[in-house]
Amino acid sequence: MRAGAIAALALAGVLPAAHADLALASSKACMACHTVDRKVIGPAFKDVAARYKEQKGAADMLTTKILKGGSGAWGPVPMPANTQVSEADAKKLAAWVLTLK
Repeated sequence: MRAGAIAALALAGVLPAAHADLALASSKACMACHTVDRKVIGPAFKDVAARYKEQKGAADMLTTKILKGGSGAWGPVPMPANTQVSEADAKKLAAWVLTLK
């Protein structure tokens, strides 16, 4: 990601000090189906955070979804398993998504 894009996101309040996790999401191809603030193929990360922010165990549940995929929670398009993502990176991504507002 270009430095200018990262700076713009930081100014917009999208990057709470976690630009490394936006970079991680980009490097793991998450951004092919998701964006931070609008639905593409999958839901916006902000919408995921809003849905699960109060749910106990949300980070673990999202980690599992990132790793194994899933279907039905956000419509008919299934999320494939992400075999290129390690469990440690999936945990970082889940924690980051849950910080978004």
